[in-house]
Amino acid sequence: MAKHPGAEGPGGPQDPGQAQAQAPASTGAQSHAAVPGAGTQLVLPIKLRQHPVVLEEQAKRAASFQLRIADWITGFAGSMNFVYIHIALFTVWMVFIESKPWPTLTLIVSLEAIFLSTFVMIGQNRQSEFQQAKADHDFNEQELELKTNTELTRDIDRLTNELHARLFGQAAP
Repeated sequence: MAKHPGAEGPGGPQDPGQAQAQAPASTGAQSHAAVPGAGTQLVLPIKLRQHPVVLEEQAKRAASFQLRIADWITGFAGSMNFVYIHIALFTVWMVFIESKPWPTLTLIVSLEAIFLSTFVMIGQNRQSEFQQAKADHDFNEQELELKTNTELTRDIDRLTNELHARLFGQAAP
């Protein structure tokens, strides 16, 4: 199978965590990229390797009871089940519990909006922290890669000059 461009990490090709593109089995042809409409499909390996910051964040969330609760609330509040339950509750409240203009329901909904907006901000802050940690990690990895590439380029230049000097009897610059 041909390797997907950009699937190489800082240390070279990644074996199990590498996405690969493959043409449909009927043609037997291989492609270097999954181009929409070009008859290629993206074949993903069984298990993808995850970014170290992602693994660290998952461990942090699993270790903290408060973060697990916040994840559950945020996940539930962002679901259609949350919407359906509220439609049902509001309908029952307005029809059977309180008559117009629903002052208690208004108070409850306002308080709920305050708490939900707080959970949204907590989620955004956590996402921002995660993105910053990932960016810092990626920056450090890229700086290390740049330093390694620079050293390799200098070594290749030095060796090329030495080889040139030996083959042609000229002094290396």
